[in-house]
Amino acid sequence: MRIFDAHCDTVFRMWEEPHLSFKDSPELHVTWDGLKKTGARVQCFAIYIPEKVREESRFDVALEMIDIFYRKVLQRFPKMKLVTSKREMMQLKDDEVGAILTLEGCDAIGKSLERLRTLFRLGVSSVGLTWNYANAVADGILEDRGAGLSSFGKEVVKENNDHFIWTDVSHLSERGFWEVLELGQYVIASHSNCKTICPNPRNLTDEQIMALIEKDAAIGVTFVPQFLSDNHESYIDDVLRHIEHICALGGINHIGVGSDFDGITKTVNGLSRYEDYSSLVNTLTKYYSKTEVEGFLYGNFFKRFPK
Repeated sequence: MRIFDAHCDTVFRMWEEPHLSFKDSPELHVTWDGLKKTGARVQCFAIYIPEKVREESRFDVALEMIDIFYRKVLQRFPKMKLVTSKREMMQLKDDEVGAILTLEGCDAIGKSLERLRTLFRLGVSSVGLTWNYANAVADGILEDRGAGLSSFGKEVVKENNDHFIWTDVSHLSERGFWEVLELGQYVIASHSNCKTICPNPRNLTDEQIMALIEKDAAIGVTFVPQFLSDNHESYIDDVLRHIEHICALGGINHIGVGSDFDGITKTVNGLSRYEDYSSLVNTLTKYYSKTEVEGFLYGNFFKRFPK
């Protein structure tokens, strides 16, 4: 089955450890060999700026990561194609994989819409407003004050709307979440799970999930162990529990996957790298129809791509 994975941090890992090879480095969860082997159709690559980077250097670091994406992913593997529209995804040949560039947190742009628009021109098609803490756009989910969007943040959402860019609410404060749902035209949660199943602050409440469904947004169930279970170990059945819960809330046609591969150190047992998607597929097909599983793995995110 085709796979549309809405979030990985592979480019960040390659920036942090320049010796890593996208082809087949065993330290990476997502590699070209793994994608090619496992039914990948579209992979989203996040630009994530770690907090240790000084504020004045963050945009430069974002550009360094984008350069890695173009030089070490696209140029070295010509069958990996940048895609910025549904049409380009549909035109992919059977042996090609689409790559979407995304921004995880607006720390890199500071208070500059010009920087944001520059990132659009470089291929960014999805913008997560925050990581876990505050920036000029909004508060993240772990920021104690829990504020929503700033005036500048509302301008960022408008720019996303005007340029047909996803606004991603994963990591965002709850107040910011509700403001994005009011203002955003193209909203997703790229990698978030269900707080009812696992009460991690990064997960979504039932009210948030139902609001995303009402908004016709896609929700990427993620493979981060601490977002799946409060036990020490997580398994594919834990992923299934979150999918079942979203289905129970009416979201069977809104579920996608956002692995967070290469953004995690501890992984799900049996789902520790891209090649293990085959195990997830085998589990899903025991409980859901082929059409439903195709939606979870690919169709529900593809359908909602803005362009």
